[in-house]
Amino acid sequence: MESSEAIRPEKMGPLVMKETWNTPGSLVSWERSENIYIVQGERGGIVFVFLNDEIFRMKVFRDKVPDLTTTPAVLAESCIPHLFPVEENNDQLTFTTSAIKLIVEKTSLLLRVENMDGEIVMQQNLTSWNPRGASHAEYDMQPDSHFYGLGEKASFLDKRGERYTNWNTDVFAPHLPEIEALYESIPLLIHVHGELSYGLFLDNTGRSDFDMRSHGVAFTIGCSTGAYDVYFINGPEIKDVVKRYTSLTGRIALPPKWAIGYHQSRYSYMNQQEVLQLARTFREKNIPCDVIYLDIHYMDEYRVFTFDPVNFPEPEKMIAELGELGVRIVPIVDPGVKKDPNYEIYKQGVLEKHFCRFLEGDIFFGEVWPGISAFPDFSDVRTAEWWGDLHKYYTDLGIQGIWNDMNEPAVFNESKTMDLDVMHFNNGRPVTHEEYHNLYGMMMSKATYEGLAEHMGGERPFVLTRAGYAGIQRYAAVWTGDNRSFWEHMAMAMPMVLNMGLSGLAFSGPDIGGFAHHTSAQLLVRWTQMGVFFPYCRNHSSIGTLRQEPWSFGEEVEAILREFIGLRYRWMPHIYNLFHEAEMTGLPVIRPLILEYPRDPHVTNLCDQFLLGENVLIAPVYRPDTDHRSVYLPEGLWIDYWDGEVTEGERHILAAAPLRIMPMYIKAGTFVAEGPLKQYALEDTAETMIFHLYGARAREGFLASFSLYEDDGHSFSYKEGHYSEISVHAEGEEGELRLGWTYTVREYAPRREMLRFALCYPEFTASSVDGLAEISLEQLEEGRTGWARNGGNGALLVQVNDDPDGGELRIQAAKE
Repeated sequence: MESSEAIRPEKMGPLVMKETWNTPGSLVSWERSENIYIVQGERGGIVFVFLNDEIFRMKVFRDKVPDLTTTPAVLAESCIPHLFPVEENNDQLTFTTSAIKLIVEKTSLLLRVENMDGEIVMQQNLTSWNPRGASHAEYDMQPDSHFYGLGEKASFLDKRGERYTNWNTDVFAPHLPEIEALYESIPLLIHVHGELSYGLFLDNTGRSDFDMRSHGVAFTIGCSTGAYDVYFINGPEIKDVVKRYTSLTGRIALPPKWAIGYHQSRYSYMNQQEVLQLARTFREKNIPCDVIYLDIHYMDEYRVFTFDPVNFPEPEKMIAELGELGVRIVPIVDPGVKKDPNYEIYKQGVLEKHFCRFLEGDIFFGEVWPGISAFPDFSDVRTAEWWGDLHKYYTDLGIQGIWNDMNEPAVFNESKTMDLDVMHFNNGRPVTHEEYHNLYGMMMSKATYEGLAEHMGGERPFVLTRAGYAGIQRYAAVWTGDNRSFWEHMAMAMPMVLNMGLSGLAFSGPDIGGFAHHTSAQLLVRWTQMGVFFPYCRNHSSIGTLRQEPWSFGEEVEAILREFIGLRYRWMPHIYNLFHEAEMTGLPVIRPLILEYPRDPHVTNLCDQFLLGENVLIAPVYRPDTDHRSVYLPEGLWIDYWDGEVTEGERHILAAAPLRIMPMYIKAGTFVAEGPLKQYALEDTAETMIFHLYGARAREGFLASFSLYEDDGHSFSYKEGHYSEISVHAEGEEGELRLGWTYTVREYAPRREMLRFALCYPEFTASSVDGLAEISLEQLEEGRTGWARNGGNGALLVQVNDDPDGGELRIQAAKE
């Protein structure tokens, strides 16, 4: 006798189901409700929220009332709705700001954005959804379209012809251009066509897809669950989009100076003695270093918030001894908490209900390094505060930085992450992991950063994370994950980090030398030469691979690495200044040339060279046995950093690049701020500041200016106004160069008595400096005021007292 089980649907063969995609249909009604515009169609609608003249939000809704909550990516203070005039005729609704017009077609709810000259900036042709909750929209793509952003994605700079998925994924191998999903998800696309640019930010923390490949004349943006919630960000320049996007999702917090130094890591430094000897070796060899990392082997059987009592028996003593050498420890902390009833943190997490659970109440368990583990639910403020407070364990030891890894979250199972039906209780608004996944790593880093800040007595914390979502820049630096010691991976790091910078992640970089596989002497040299100009600078290698500390390949390689790591430290004032600019404006520290030269057709996909700030061009060598490379110089005069050769731009040149040289060019009229060589960033040494001015002219029309930001480099006191800004400028006249400086703010007084100005490769030879005597270079180094010739090419050094009231110099040119 059979039961109804005999006729279960699946036993009758597969059902052929036609997937139905719905569109909003034509306009039924619209209304304004407290500065929010609700446009209702036949089967759904779109709510429009104007945040300012340049940014509006458009969220598709299928219920009668739209839900206007946002994710933590968006700053609440940036979401205040503004009222703008609306005009209606038989065919259209038109919303007008001072910069753009948003036009909604009544028959289809198709959208387009025009600028005030009537040019079409963006056209959204179709918005649709299916019964399972997936949504997508289609946008016009022009023949001259170029695409940037999307955070951490492989392949070249321009993403035209590519398709990417945003789903934070633990990808140990392989990292190839065709990999569509990596550790970070930043669903921001910057579309450039003609002389117009705009950004589209899809604020959806589940799986989303950006497809610039499949449709020829259109690109699509879609998500598989959750809301279709898009922010339009106007240009017209890429710079404008980046600034406005970061005003929406936040900008980096100015890191402590030590976090901008050189970092040394390995999976793993196995014991206390090895770590101490590593630090001593850096000091003995005079190779600057600020940070040593502890990977998972420092823990007691991989339990977070512990030290192995055998291999690291005296962590406090070790950290104190390292501190005397100026070296800090950054330990790894993963989200997986070992299932062990005798482990206090696990016990607390269970009893206080801090771990992710299924709806029915069972804890989700997954296997990671400690074995079977539970995972904190960082969506809940109560759990985030608990997790943050646990970091007092580290801060009490003197630790000021934490490395968050495996926080996609990675799980050793078929899906590589949590089950999609795990719940995040989200302060009373529960969501599934399928909807929340991409936010998990960011919320872990947020809890970590805030916990450290709470327990560090006004010192700035440092957090490094592998996983993140839009807005992660507010809490953590990002590295590009488990790359390999391949030349191709070195080359791929450039467009990857450049697009991360355009996506708000100004503090990022790859593992120098490559993590997995075996590096080589040449690869380590070339990668370090490039890496010392990346915002985040860490050498990291995997267990079982060749060692790649700077002295691992003999004296010649060691000397080259010492010089380039030292160059990062001498340029620290300049680099720190760019980090300050990133905090204030959102602009990245290193930049693709398209950001500064948007009208140059040669740079739309140029990604094997980059700019440090605006005017320093870095052209790494990324192939073995290569002693020359092609370099593109954009408009202007460019000066070879190594030999002073001046080249007119808008052309390609063949640059000589023996192993000890990485091609570098500085635009004429540029100031570069340089400090003394230190062995660690906060080393207490005299702070003579050198302002290098490249390519000065003693003739009408030459102008150069620069502003240098300074603070104590480690505390939050700068937020209370304790900083200084010194403005320097140069102006040419016939036969004379006027060089001046003034403090626009001086609430922080650097520990120095002198300022030095260096004219590098000027177009004239100086005969005198009004009011100053000519002295020898030796007298200059002894601290005398005056001026001295510095070799050939007209180079000279001028040294003056660091007068808080500023001053001016007149440098006379010798008559020809």
